[in-house]
Amino acid sequence: MAEEPKSVNEEDLRQVKERMKLIVEADPAQYHNDYSLKRYLRAFKTVDSAFQAILKTNKWRVDYGVNELHDNKELIEKYKDKARVLRHRDIAGRPIVYIPAKNHSSSDRNIDELTKFIVYCLEDASKRCFEEVVDNLCIVFDLNNFTLSCMDYQVLKNLIWLLSRHYPERLGICLIINAPAFFSGCWAVIKGWLDENTARKVTFVNSEMELCQYLIPDILPTDI
Repeated sequence: MAEEPKSVNEEDLRQVKERMKLIVEADPAQYHNDYSLKRYLRAFKTVDSAFQAILKTNKWRVDYGVNELHDNKELIEKYKDKARVLRHRDIAGRPIVYIPAKNHSSSDRNIDELTKFIVYCLEDASKRCFEEVVDNLCIVFDLNNFTLSCMDYQVLKNLIWLLSRHYPERLGICLIINAPAFFSGCWAVIKGWLDENTARKVTFVNSEMELCQYLIPDILPTDI
């Protein structure tokens, strides 16, 4: 079962909704539903901070062309082996973003293009959420056949930034599977970039039996 999200102060929610009402009346595209507003309140703590973060995200979405990314067939085709939103869900009902680390290399990618592809995947996965039940995602990093040449720190930094700024509280759990022993050195660096709340969501899975607690192993792709 998915963990229950932290409750949000109803007065805080009312205030954010009241502020957003004025914005949305002028521009309906700025709309966020209650689930989204609650995620921002949980992540940014105060009404003022949450409201400002929402406005920044709305501006970023327009400037970045988020809604047009699904039409960028060339981008999707070029980076399709870097990540995939799976058809199946995890045990808690979360959409799954599967990332085969072996297909990554900082010397063989355009960071701006790959970041756009990551946004495309986050958008696709987020749209698959049954928000009334669970409104967050499962991200699986598969480190099978991983080597140090696959370690792309900048892409991870970008993903962390996106999740914290523009997809707050969308990460429900991050599973790291098939990790080689030497990855502990990489993890020591990565963990330093995470806040305490996000770090708690990262789980190293050491066996197929353990993986079964989170998802059915057979749903993970073998063709990328």
